[in-house]
Amino acid sequence: MLFERIVLASESIAATRAKKQKVELIARLLTEAAADERAVMARYLSGDVAVKLGVGYATVAELRGEAPPASAASLTISEVERRLADIGGLSGSGSTTGKKQRFGELLAQATGAEQTFLGALVLGELRQGALEALVIDAIASAMGIEPRKVRSAYMLAGEIGVVAAAVLAEGEPALTRFGLTLFRPVLPMLAQTADDAASAIASFSGPAVIEQKLDGFRVQIHKSGDDIRVYSRALNDVTNSVPEIVRMAQGLSARRLILDGEAIAFGPNGRPLPFQDTMKLLAKNRPAGSAPLSLTLFDLLLIDDQTMLAESGSARFAALDSVAATYGVPRLISTDAAAASAFFEAAIQSGHEGVMLKALDAPYEAGSRGAAWLKLKKIHRLDLVVLAVEWGSGRRRGLLSNLHLGARDPGGGWVMLGKTFKGMTDQVLAWQTTELLARQTAREGHIVHVRPELVVEIAFNDVQRTTNYPGGFALRHARLVRYRDDKTTAEADTIDAVRAIAIGDGLTQMA
Repeated sequence: MLFERIVLASESIAATRAKKQKVELIARLLTEAAADERAVMARYLSGDVAVKLGVGYATVAELRGEAPPASAASLTISEVERRLADIGGLSGSGSTTGKKQRFGELLAQATGAEQTFLGALVLGELRQGALEALVIDAIASAMGIEPRKVRSAYMLAGEIGVVAAAVLAEGEPALTRFGLTLFRPVLPMLAQTADDAASAIASFSGPAVIEQKLDGFRVQIHKSGDDIRVYSRALNDVTNSVPEIVRMAQGLSARRLILDGEAIAFGPNGRPLPFQDTMKLLAKNRPAGSAPLSLTLFDLLLIDDQTMLAESGSARFAALDSVAATYGVPRLISTDAAAASAFFEAAIQSGHEGVMLKALDAPYEAGSRGAAWLKLKKIHRLDLVVLAVEWGSGRRRGLLSNLHLGARDPGGGWVMLGKTFKGMTDQVLAWQTTELLARQTAREGHIVHVRPELVVEIAFNDVQRTTNYPGGFALRHARLVRYRDDKTTAEADTIDAVRAIAIGDGLTQMA
């Protein structure tokens, strides 16, 4: 089947408001595909590729500007998958140049619509509404299966493609092969965001467990005797990068375990290192003198021959304490909002990013971002200036979306701090497209440079070091709160305010 079929379907899905019609479009396409194309099709329509390509925004933008689109579609689904896999498999000296060259060659054979889709796909910015949820419902619809059953299989398999291929070939009986299995990681349970401790506590029917929220990297540990495998949040095998975690897991008494936790590094002062410094410890060659990783565990999915997914939080936490109390996350069980707020403040003062609040009676819902887990994090806010903006893709095609954010330099000019496309309603997107085009000064590929006249309030979690911007800082998890029409650019926050936040969070500027 031609790759164009996926691209045109994605455009139709994005342009369709009704969920039922979106699902029908995907279901029809999946059933028409050849058996060996269904897994790839399901992944692509979910906005995912099998391997990480290591191709960034700047490369995609540059290549899109250099590669004129093909006049007619010729690429097949299988060929695109093979070539993306080849690009992702390049490593070592010269791999960056090789990836750029091969991706450019792929774009040169693609039509304009295919180029747009490929760019959004490899950057993780495909937007057609719901993504995995739509594909799950489409698989279920195509085979007459309850969506919840397909969703459960996906959560346990961790990969939509294998579920699509199996279910579309065999129907509902194929679902039985997707259960909790050692050394096949499952998608982690996720949390919704809470505004404050009081509303979070009130949302639960009984006592809540309040935990420190650590800013490390999520690990899922599988143990069978002395055989240990460690997986990342994205379900990648990182065992060889975390020898300390392996040794800790080997010391646990249970014969078989699947554990959910966080790996994090601490500095000499006992405070957690910045997230980006902890992430450096996953590198193949760690910097000399690096701090060791520490393990904190907060859930248990399997112990010996007992699967714990359907058990209550209180039962899972008790089982975890019975085998790994040494590594348990600091917890408080309470119904008192004041106590939860105090626990939150203590976590922040200790250098952590906030707290998790969890219902004690809730099961472990792999892959779900439900209300049984809530996260309450520290939030910083700054008033910054829009320096440029990028054209959107997918559902935002034809709209200016990704804002380039700058802080005021007291000496004159602006200091770039990163980008964000988060927090924008349809109304905001339409408004800012009109307003920013009216302030356009130049274009550079998909980037529109504008006069620095609009002030935006930006919420973010913390500041991180970077060499990508001259100021040496970037905002982490930035999202738009609102446009500040009550402020002039002379009242925007300065780079000194950013630097003060970084110092307050224990982050020193790069030399």
